[in-house]
Amino acid sequence: MKCGIAIFPSKKIQDFANAYRKRYDSHYALIPPHITLKYAFDVEEDKLEELVQQLRNVARETEPFLLRVTKFSSFYPVNNVIYLKVEKTEPLVTLHEKLHRPPFVEQTDYAFVPHITIARDLSNDEYSDVFGRFKMQSVHFEEQVDRFHLLYQLENGSWSAYETFHLGKE
Repeated sequence: MKCGIAIFPSKKIQDFANAYRKRYDSHYALIPPHITLKYAFDVEEDKLEELVQQLRNVARETEPFLLRVTKFSSFYPVNNVIYLKVEKTEPLVTLHEKLHRPPFVEQTDYAFVPHITIARDLSNDEYSDVFGRFKMQSVHFEEQVDRFHLLYQLENGSWSAYETFHLGKE
């Protein structure tokens, strides 16, 4: 089973992101706006309950924290992805690190850049035009994060929540 771990922001932030994603993100229909904590990884069905228990432990030892979305940014020149930048706070980084050390599979393909993707698969010209317009806009959201989600991928490529973990409570 293909799984991932993410934070879904509030409806207010999701609505803001989706206003752009609808037109510019090819994954719009596959998953709601989110902050990826752990990229897709494979889990054997018989190991799923063990994973859930480990995630409950992480949630229990992690207190809710403030999430700040501060501006439009991009991964250019590596790729033409445009995103909403999420401030890299110590609690967010710590949560990410907890999910990348034993007993969890470590993934080191990318540095952790907390973000909410709003545009991808753009041509160079389209990227330049779209990002030029986006970066002139001001963005500021702050909200309390009190949960994260274990997701699984369906056969059609879309993602669904398998279980939700409440910070400081599990």
